[in-house]
Amino acid sequence: MTAHEAVLIAKGDYFLGTKQAEQSVIAAILSDMDTEFTTLESHRDKAKQLKQDMMQKLLTRRIRLL
Repeated sequence: MTAHEAVLIAKGDYFLGTKQAEQSVIAAILSDMDTEFTTLESHRDKAKQLKQDMMQKLLTRRIRLL
């Protein structure tokens, strides 16, 4: 990949001149990133739910802080 091609890709322009092997590597990386985002979103949602549950227990005085 030339510097000009890298600039086009960085700017969000489409560049179709890459080789099949490069496209496969890029696709694999994007797939891995998507999987990681999904995992992180799941962890975030679980943390939000735990926080909400703890706040509810504190507000209903089921749990007291000592």
